Amino acid sequence: MSTLAQRAGKAATVAALHADAVDRDGRFPEEAMAVLKAERLLGLQIPRQFGGEGAGLTEIAQICCTLGQACSAAAMVFAMHHIKVASLVGHGLDSDWHCRLMERIAREQLLVASSTTEAGTGGDLRNSICAVETTGDLFSLSKEASVISYGIQADLILATARRHPESPSADQVLVALSRDQVSLERVSRWDTLGMRGTCSDGFRLEARDIPVVQIVPKPFAEIAAQSMLASSHLLWSSVWFGIATFAVDRARAFVQGEARRRAGQVPPTALRLAEVSNALQAMQAAIVTALRRVEDLHGDADALGSIGVSVMLNNLKTSVSDMAVDVVQRALGIVGLAGYKNGTPFSLGRPLRDIMSAPLMIGNDRILANTAKLLLVQKSGGQLMSA
Repeated sequence: MSTLAQRAGKAATVAALHADAVDRDGRFPEEAMAVLKAERLLGLQIPRQFGGEGAGLTEIAQICCTLGQACSAAAMVFAMHHIKVASLVGHGLDSDWHCRLMERIAREQLLVASSTTEAGTGGDLRNSICAVETTGDLFSLSKEASVISYGIQADLILATARRHPESPSADQVLVALSRDQVSLERVSRWDTLGMRGTCSDGFRLEARDIPVVQIVPKPFAEIAAQSMLASSHLLWSSVWFGIATFAVDRARAFVQGEARRRAGQVPPTALRLAEVSNALQAMQAAIVTALRRVEDLHGDADALGSIGVSVMLNNLKTSVSDMAVDVVQRALGIVGLAGYKNGTPFSLGRPLRDIMSAPLMIGNDRILANTAKLLLVQKSGGQLMSA
């Protein structure tokens, strides 16, 4: 039986072959997704009793990193899928319907998308304008979803909405909608600088006469604080680390080539390579430390939703996203024109454009503002080493 690393490697190999075409044409990385499904990597997190492998975030993060070195879009789609699966696994076990849904995800390798962003909220996923309208055992939902990544390709969409039309904007629920239960009318195109293959178009989402049992029992506020925050920042960061690793690998190959051409001499770019390798290692250390802390707290909802963990995860996202941009830019500086040009063995245009999205995905300023509020009520104190 193939190891998890070997299965991920197969997907990454195929993803790398098509990465330039995915970027150039702004199309979904269908070839990579076919291998991810064939290797049964979309159901990794699903508990074993429901047909999955019970994988933790560390294993998922490693695959995100592996894919990130091959195709940024394929890696981000994989990450976003598992962020939503984490919400189901963490908060759907008390619902028979959602347990059966998890069985389907594992058995059929369903691709799960998210509809949390809504026009008119300023990108704030913790507030909704649309609302679930319930009649008896059925509900309907109409949402102006400014972004649904790979919405057309998804088999399942998890959407947020107010609990009912009279609810305040922050009283939200998460609903699971099969693709055949929704109507998606495209209202905007995802024509961007990078991450083009995520196909994050905007849609008008309509769902009618959906069974109420498809609403996740836990409030979305709990899901976001106890599951979504950690999985989002950890898996996104792992994708960005993979992209940065790809860039540094190209810079290393360039410097090694220079050294071979100048036998007995250390190329002047070697010092720059040492510096950027150090920065990459610092990124890795930050992600690994955060993963270990979150994995240690697995099952402790109060601790995962605590101010301290929220601040730590916010800091991880803002720091790693900025570091990743810096690392790729420095790698480009080492390679020079050969990296600036497309079609060379050292081209870095695609990863540079892709990594520029990192500080913008839930903008760093928004996250820092939220962290500032948390710090006003957080108690002081800290430890160099965790107990």
